[in-house]
Amino acid sequence: MKRVAHFSPLVALVLAFSACAKSHSDPVARGRAVFASYDCKKCHTVAGVGGSLGPDLTLVGFRKSPEFLDVWLKDPRAWKADVSMPNFYFKDNIRADLVAYLGSLKGQGYLEGGAKPWAHPDLAGDTVKRGEEIYKRVGCVTCHNKAGKGGYPNNNAVGGQVPALQLVADGFSRDELVKKILEGVAHPASADPAQPAPLLFMPPWEKVLNKEEVEAVADYLMSLKPKGASDGDW
Repeated sequence: MKRVAHFSPLVALVLAFSACAKSHSDPVARGRAVFASYDCKKCHTVAGVGGSLGPDLTLVGFRKSPEFLDVWLKDPRAWKADVSMPNFYFKDNIRADLVAYLGSLKGQGYLEGGAKPWAHPDLAGDTVKRGEEIYKRVGCVTCHNKAGKGGYPNNNAVGGQVPALQLVADGFSRDELVKKILEGVAHPASADPAQPAPLLFMPPWEKVLNKEEVEAVADYLMSLKPKGASDGDW
């Protein structure tokens, strides 16, 4: 027993060095450290922790590709001129680590037994309100804008933007909309097939949300049609 006790500090030291070496060799761990050092949680929430000035990033790695994240972090305002996020002028290696970390955020806080913010009892009896909360929390709002107003740029997409959703009730039945959300749109139509494909896409939400949750989102979207709008306003 004395011999074990004598060597235990050495073993602990070796394990500590091993863990340290692993973190230095892991781009996700390095990116997490960058995220913390720049105090990104002051504006962004991850799994319910952080600020609300910027988009919730709990699912950012699910809904955004590494290619888009890299382009965005290189210069946010080159993609969207009126965005509040400044250019941090990350060095290439720092940006790559941050992309690795953000790309790893695929809803672990919700999928691994964490409380879903839209599961609040106050929302249980109102599917439209519940759908609105899901729309905001999972990140639909980051591309389709508040109340589905659209306007978010998407390179080489038809119309140059992510579609607005205010008149979605004119183009889809509820069941059709639920199906589309569940399956996603992996490859949005390109305005020019000879140019690079659009970087933004809609992921298959069936991998994160159950059908009841998607139905709530559909109910919210179907409610967005402005009063007085006619079928010809598409």
